[in-house]
Amino acid sequence: MAYSGGEVGEQNLGWTAEDEAGIVAENRRGFVAAVGGGDGFELVTVRQFHSGMVRRVERGDGALSTAEGKAVLRGDGLMTRERGMMLGVQTADCVPVLIADTRTKAVAAFHAGWRGTLARIVERGVGTMRLEFGSKPKDLVAAIGPSIGACCFAVGEEVRSQFESQFGYAGELFSEVFDTDTVREKYPMLFLTARAPGHSNLGPQIHMDLWEANRRQLVDAGLKASAISVVGECSACARLKNGRRKYFSHRAEQGYTGRMLSVIGVVGS
Repeated sequence: MAYSGGEVGEQNLGWTAEDEAGIVAENRRGFVAAVGGGDGFELVTVRQFHSGMVRRVERGDGALSTAEGKAVLRGDGLMTRERGMMLGVQTADCVPVLIADTRTKAVAAFHAGWRGTLARIVERGVGTMRLEFGSKPKDLVAAIGPSIGACCFAVGEEVRSQFESQFGYAGELFSEVFDTDTVREKYPMLFLTARAPGHSNLGPQIHMDLWEANRRQLVDAGLKASAISVVGECSACARLKNGRRKYFSHRAEQGYTGRMLSVIGVVGS
């Protein structure tokens, strides 16, 4: 338990350098048993690298190859129609998006950081479900899970520029947030800069709304707005509850953090 000082209940589910593989494997086994209700689910993940790559997985296709259950396939999206397979994506601020086809019983899980969102992984993923499974957008339901919110996700101008070049609604995804430092507001003379006008580093931060970006992709892919659920909890500012960990956050914890899993699967016939 590398991230909690030995506190019971940390439950890191990611293969991070700081945590012992045996502990993570045990955490994952307990997680699958709890979520799957003892139905013998097989957890399937991918080696994520912030891409738009989506993989269709089937039983025995090599998605898992190690004793601990580590993934070998690279990608940032998974889909299947196999029963008993639990698709999972790891996050620690990035957006997990889960989709289910209520008609064909196909399911999909996507890892959408800003790079994956820029690559339209969710929108492309719905298109792949249509090709692979004959899914129709009207039959799909989706959930956008906890991730870093616009409240805490500051980005550079280059990120905004890239989205503006790709999405007509990009202006709705970004906002400018000014420093609310009460000391600065009370004693502004202490923070005067000798730089020329327009060159101060005291300007607003650019914040991005990844939830809305992925929701819009789902809508553009044909899903009904009413079929999309957004959890709306920020993994950074809501990472602690009553003094105990609720979420892992790469940004809030300066990279020294574990990983959460968001999973989806199909039970029954």
